[in-house]
Amino acid sequence: MNHIKLDAIDACVFDAYGTLFDVASVARGAQDALGPGWETLADLWRMKQLQYTWLRGLAGHHADFWQVTGDALDFAMATQKLDDPALRERLMQLYLRLSAYPEVLPTLQRLKAGGMKLAILSNGTPQMLASAVSNAGLDGLFDAVLSVEAVGVYKPHPSVYRLATARLDVAVEHACFLSSNGWDAYSAKAIGYRVLWCNRFGQAAERIPATPDAEIADLSVLPEVFGLACVSP
Repeated sequence: MNHIKLDAIDACVFDAYGTLFDVASVARGAQDALGPGWETLADLWRMKQLQYTWLRGLAGHHADFWQVTGDALDFAMATQKLDDPALRERLMQLYLRLSAYPEVLPTLQRLKAGGMKLAILSNGTPQMLASAVSNAGLDGLFDAVLSVEAVGVYKPHPSVYRLATARLDVAVEHACFLSSNGWDAYSAKAIGYRVLWCNRFGQAAERIPATPDAEIADLSVLPEVFGLACVSP
C-alpha cells in the first residue's frame, strides 16, 4: 500500500457516503433507542438504500435520495418490528449530520494545499450533501459538490461519472475517483478514471468489468500516493 503512486492526477473525485462520511454514525447516534440491534438496522438500511437506487434506475422510476433513504429506513424498521414515527424522524435528521471519518479533514486540507482539484460525486441530493459537508467542517475544500440529480439517474450509470470531469474541466485519465463501495469504484474505472478503492470494510473484489488501479484502507495515504507527502495544509 505504501508503494502506490499515481502520476499526472489533477483532480480527486470522492464518493460521499461510506467514503467521506460514516453512514453508521446515524444508527450509532441513536443507540439509546435502538439498543443492541442498532448495527443490524444500520446494515439493512444501507443495503436497502442502495438496492432502491439500482431498482429505480433500472425501472426508470427516479426519486431523489432523500425519499429513497426514507423508504429504505421504513423497510429496515418494519423488518425489526419498530413502529415509532418519532424515532424515524430522529434517524432521518441524524442522516443530515453525518460524521466524517477521522482522516478526511486533514487529508483534504493537504490535497487542497498541494493544488489538487477536489469534488464530491454522490447519489445524495444537493441539500443532503451541503448539510453533510457543513456538519463535518469541510466547507471551502471542494471545487464542486455534485449530485446525481443533475442527470436524474443513480450510479453506476455512466452519465453520473461524467458529471465530475465535465464540471472540473479535466480529462478522465487525469482524474482519480475514490469510493469505499466496490461496485462504485469498479464502475468508475470502466468509464476511464484512475481509481483507488478505499476498502474500509475489507470487502471481497467485485466480479464486474474493470478493476481499480489500487486498493487503500483509508484516505490518509493520498498525499503520498500523489507525491504531495511534504505538503502542509
